[in-house]
Amino acid sequence: MKYILVTGGVISGIGKGIIASSIGTILKSCGLRVTAIKIDPYINIDAGTFSPYEHGEVFVLNDGGEVDLDLGNYERFLDINLYKDNNITTGKIYQHVINKERHGDYLGKTVQVVPHITDAVQEWVMNQAKVPVDDDRKEPQICVIEANSSFLFQLGGTIGDIEGMPFVEAFRQFQFKAKRENFCNIHVSLVPQPNATGEQKTKPTQNSVRALRGLGLSPDLIVCRSAKPIEMAVKEKISMFCHVEPEQVIFIHDVSSTYRVPILLEEQGIIKYFKQRLNLPIDDQPSDLLMKWKKMADRYERLLKVCSIALVGKYTKLSDCYASVFKALEHSALAINHKLDLMYIDSTELERSTEVENSVKYHQAWHKLCKADGILVPGGFGIRGTEGKLQAISWARTKKKPFLGVCLGMQLAVVEFARNHLNWKDANSTEFDPDTKNPVVIDMPEHNPGDMGGTMRLGKRRTVFKTQNSVLRKLYGDEMFVEERHRHRYEVNPELTHCFEEKGLKFVGHDTEGNRMEIIELES
Repeated sequence: MKYILVTGGVISGIGKGIIASSIGTILKSCGLRVTAIKIDPYINIDAGTFSPYEHGEVFVLNDGGEVDLDLGNYERFLDINLYKDNNITTGKIYQHVINKERHGDYLGKTVQVVPHITDAVQEWVMNQAKVPVDDDRKEPQICVIEANSSFLFQLGGTIGDIEGMPFVEAFRQFQFKAKRENFCNIHVSLVPQPNATGEQKTKPTQNSVRALRGLGLSPDLIVCRSAKPIEMAVKEKISMFCHVEPEQVIFIHDVSSTYRVPILLEEQGIIKYFKQRLNLPIDDQPSDLLMKWKKMADRYERLLKVCSIALVGKYTKLSDCYASVFKALEHSALAINHKLDLMYIDSTELERSTEVENSVKYHQAWHKLCKADGILVPGGFGIRGTEGKLQAISWARTKKKPFLGVCLGMQLAVVEFARNHLNWKDANSTEFDPDTKNPVVIDMPEHNPGDMGGTMRLGKRRTVFKTQNSVLRKLYGDEMFVEERHRHRYEVNPELTHCFEEKGLKFVGHDTEGNRMEIIELES
């Protein structure tokens, strides 16, 4: 097994996840089997209870794992299916060690961060790296490990975030356990360019690499992120001060689409480097897969026709909150040779209260909604912004605009239909009004045991089509059933479905037992 550790310095959010995914893509294009692990130093067991504003969307895996959105990048780039244990958190590691201590596995010993926590990290990585993630169920040959940026934070001269230190120490030890020819460290850093001087600055990268060295890890490759392409003199300076050859310094500037990143890496000789450094049994040249990737990136930049979609949600200030929705729409648009124009609309701005407080915002939001080719209402939690979503859904239904409701969006479409078409004026979800006389959306008792973490209906579930006459069934290629990932605690009330069916809102997809309503379509 070959391990590639990707660390970050200077700031978080500079694209470590995309770079780790791109490295995996390049190695996969050389015919190798690749898996990926993400390490997050927070004490939460998983990402399931975060607000999307904390770390972006919560990505759901087939096995029901609620994980960091970077695992979504790995799955999309590498075309693999990961597991909840591919996301390591401080919480998981400590829970694992404490459970072993209670069980008596360390009997007679003092349990400490070193060696017990650090050993647990190494064991976890080695075990998880062997788990097959491809359809052919063969053991991976390469494991890309991405370590969250707060491992190496630079703040007023203090080096290293407290919570990340056990992981850094674990990998300092691990590089010797795995042997040099099986372990490679890539450090992603920022080369800022202040507007005042326009000069590209290398000092943050120098400090970051020095901090990493001080902790016992030496980078084999330094990937420098920048807004504009970096000059050769800067590369030579980084090479000289960071103790690496110039060909070990790689530049990735901001590009028009993330599909360009693997191509940029490949153009700078990364395949040749990995072949020598890790003794990989591959050719120097990339395969057809990377050529296809290049064609896709070229095509993405040549698109002329535009399709505009309004995404009506309440976490619209940060696009990462809906990363998977955005990617799915982008892939779909690319498949039909259209450029995606995704307009984020804050659902609260569509509400009457905004018209009173800020009429300009209100009319701008409605203007965006009215000019969209289609409307999408994604998932979410809590009552804030639901009235605005209901307004958008009502507008889509009455004006016959293409509408897609996912999770809460689908539930609110049922609420809207009940209120405005069945005239049940107080129809609601028990999530927002537990005492409503018309509870059209109700909680699932077995998924509401009191604890919030990991108790929803999660992971891949089968949806069976109940009719031949369905738009969605046609879009799925006329399959008998589909398997999609779920994450919800509420469902459409099965006792009231006949009232909707009679009026033309059809429940065309159910779960395997036939109790849960999975897909709705308007008859007309």
